[in-house]
Amino acid sequence: MEKLTFYAVSAPEKLDRIGAYLAERLSRDVVRHRYGYVVIAMEALDQLLMACHSQSIKPFVESFLHMVAKLLESREPDLQVLGTNSFVKFANIEEDTPSYHRRYDFFVSQFSAMCHSTHEDPETRTRIRVAGIKGLQGVVRKTVNDELQAIIWEPQHMDKLIPSMLFNMQYMDDLDRAGHPSTPSGVGEDGEENPATLAECCFRELLGRAAYGNMNNAVRPVLVHLDNHHLWDPNEFAVSCFRIIMYSIQAQHSHHVIQQVLNHLDNHKKTMPRVRAGIVQVLLETVAIAAKGSVGPTVLEVFNTLLKHLRMSVDFELGDGSRRNSSTSASSTRGKENEERIVQNAIIQTIGFFGGNLPDYQRAEVMMFIMGKVPVYGTPCHTLDSVKIGHQGTKRVQTMLLSSLIMVTSGYKSKSMAAALPPPFLDPLFSISLMEDSELRQLVLEILHNIIDRHDNRAKLRGIRIIPNVASLKIKREKISKQDVAFMKKHGQQLYRHIYLGCKEEDNVHKNFELLFTTLAILTIELANEEVVIDLIRLSIALQDMALANDENMPMFIRCGVMALVAAYLNFLSQMVANPPFCQHVSKVIELRNMDAPYLLPEHVFRDKCPLPESLDKDERLLYFQMLDMSECLSGPGYNTERLSVPYVPQVTDEDRLTRRKSYVDTISLQVDIMSNNLPDKTQLAEEITFETLKKAIDTTGLEEQEREKRRQVMEKFQKAPFEEIAAHCESKANMLHDRLAQIFELTIRPPPSPSGVTSISAGHTQHQSVPIYEMKFPDLCVY
Repeated sequence: MEKLTFYAVSAPEKLDRIGAYLAERLSRDVVRHRYGYVVIAMEALDQLLMACHSQSIKPFVESFLHMVAKLLESREPDLQVLGTNSFVKFANIEEDTPSYHRRYDFFVSQFSAMCHSTHEDPETRTRIRVAGIKGLQGVVRKTVNDELQAIIWEPQHMDKLIPSMLFNMQYMDDLDRAGHPSTPSGVGEDGEENPATLAECCFRELLGRAAYGNMNNAVRPVLVHLDNHHLWDPNEFAVSCFRIIMYSIQAQHSHHVIQQVLNHLDNHKKTMPRVRAGIVQVLLETVAIAAKGSVGPTVLEVFNTLLKHLRMSVDFELGDGSRRNSSTSASSTRGKENEERIVQNAIIQTIGFFGGNLPDYQRAEVMMFIMGKVPVYGTPCHTLDSVKIGHQGTKRVQTMLLSSLIMVTSGYKSKSMAAALPPPFLDPLFSISLMEDSELRQLVLEILHNIIDRHDNRAKLRGIRIIPNVASLKIKREKISKQDVAFMKKHGQQLYRHIYLGCKEEDNVHKNFELLFTTLAILTIELANEEVVIDLIRLSIALQDMALANDENMPMFIRCGVMALVAAYLNFLSQMVANPPFCQHVSKVIELRNMDAPYLLPEHVFRDKCPLPESLDKDERLLYFQMLDMSECLSGPGYNTERLSVPYVPQVTDEDRLTRRKSYVDTISLQVDIMSNNLPDKTQLAEEITFETLKKAIDTTGLEEQEREKRRQVMEKFQKAPFEEIAAHCESKANMLHDRLAQIFELTIRPPPSPSGVTSISAGHTQHQSVPIYEMKFPDLCVY
């Protein structure tokens, strides 16, 4: 060998003939089963290959690879292992110049076949598989750095390479699950010769070298393998595969992988629920890793696909229910529904987790995007849903989308409320808060808490109770900013209105009152200046009056719950304002309630089996908070106590019509009648005539008495409302009434005379008369 090596190094041009001769000898020995000579010839080829690095080595390599192929083709495991070891040595040699004509197709196929060896002897089988994996690793090392060998990334090679590695990783995974030791017999204890470990290393190495254009070819075979071997349910192996992929590839390619999984989910939209759930959970893992780095342009696409599948899942669960034939058993139907729930929960988790890891500017976009998908009464989205999945399905979609919004908004810290709660987000959210479903209202309040509570005070306020010492809670707060003051001026009335209407819902439970209390408390901490404090006190007293008057025959539990909520909140507010007389008045009322009416306090009324009274006595003035007393307490500087004396009445908007709810004022057009005999000098205000009032007039001809009584109540309430609320009503957007009136005016009112004069015809001559503006007569309805 020494002489041969010396000769080959000193006369490199002879290498070609040496290689050809050795290859011929080796071929003969393989055929004749003279394996000792085969080993000697292979060693000679190896040593010559390692020793010679001249330009003329290229033809010699051809002979060498030809011999390795011969060994791999033989059925003898020892020769296959020998050939593989020689190929691995060759793969580790760095060649100076790329090879133009060398192809590795045969080696990819042969090593892949060895990876799937099914030899009856477990030890031999493991040896062949290990050799196959090492061979593939050698091919990868030899080709990925050679620009002329980019062909290795083509689908025909990837479809052999990747499943071979996954098969071995999965094989060991199955062994582990079956309770076998992790290293099979005859394998070195250091774990190096473990097929699964080797396959994983090779898999990582391949993915680490994948360039931008090759990413899809590398990921697609993984998805196909998981499909073919039914590895989405259970999906432990699929999850571990994608973890390896996400940690091995370059961070900037991660959105490619997410894209591939999303497309795969689309392709599986009609498969078993558990398979879809498995794919969604894998998506959660990939997103969890990718969210730490660059997610790229796929953000909204991820959410769009997930929301689409959430919708389809509800459709499968409920939409099929009516179409399902009666022969299917109830138990199988229930099983299918439960499995769809697994898919839905997985999707919500993924949406929440992904949204929660995004930067704030992207999170605001995602919140708007999800809100746009929530079916709200009166929107095309809702009409579409109701037709397809019915009322129950619509409610399920609403619940799930709001649950995912809670997860996305969790931990969201916005500098200003106007940015966090723009009207396109706030309006549909409030519309849902008017729905007759306590669970949906709870979700809306939790979303509001996530957005408004920027200093994480919620945990300290949890549970509705009379807090003896608010200072001990160490509540964090900052001075209210100008933007937030402007936000409350614009949207404050809307917030109060929804709290007011939310309190009187008949299906409210303990949790609803808890969340309403927390909402009021967080508003006070985050957004309350002196003006807002006055509004919140007016709101509290209005709630107390509503529970006392009980115009709408609310259950006693709701009335007592509202009373308890007002007590808990005024106790909190008085201590936050730090006004001793105010605190004294509140604590005096609470003390008296403790003795005479415990059912008006949160600690008692929300306890199980708390005895409730048959009626609330309005005359027991000491048991209730008095506006006059509070007005006196706050009469110092800073507070405009004149506004306190104006009772709070919620503004009326089109939401009441859109959400199929009765509003506080139970008419669509507000009507004010001023008796002409009381005000002889004033022109009587005309009643606003709408299609609705005409329809009612026809329908209720025999009910004039009730109509008169109702009108009297409306007038009374409308007269007491503060000016800003009447103005807010007049300017409320999307007011159908004003549009209709405008149409009527256009048809019925003649244009008024113009200052330039009017044209009148007398005795056949045209005459122009100029009329000053102050003398013009306008129809009453046009005057504001």
